[in-house]
Amino acid sequence: MIRVQDIPFDAGTELNSFSSRVAGSGAVVSFTGLVRDVSGGLSVMEIEHYPVMTEKALGKIRDDAMARWNLADALVIHRYGRLEAGEVIMMVATASRHRKHAFEAAEFLMDYLKSRAPFWKKEVTEDGAEWVASKDDDEDALKRW
Repeated sequence: MIRVQDIPFDAGTELNSFSSRVAGSGAVVSFTGLVRDVSGGLSVMEIEHYPVMTEKALGKIRDDAMARWNLADALVIHRYGRLEAGEVIMMVATASRHRKHAFEAAEFLMDYLKSRAPFWKKEVTEDGAEWVASKDDDEDALKRW
């Protein structure tokens, strides 16, 4: 399941719903990302995307994880629009018969979402606005996959 939305979601509710759909799995792993504050004080983060492009890219990343780790299911939720520091921005959840597969698949999804998902993020602070550039650490994380 892939969802790209502008409305907030409750990570606990999403995790409970996901877990109820994966009977027979031995492990469920989830990660919830929050909008982090930046030095200078984040007023808001603005996230833009092209819906068809984004959903296609996220679907491919999810499908790759499903096949590579033989998952029972995988969930990706990502928000767009105006978000404040501390708000939930994204969530991944994976389910597998074995915990190692669920953990690795979740990390794979998070690494690819951070580096390859077609979202454009702008941090707005008291000092002005700046587009978020890709980071070398994020690119390096992809090398292990």
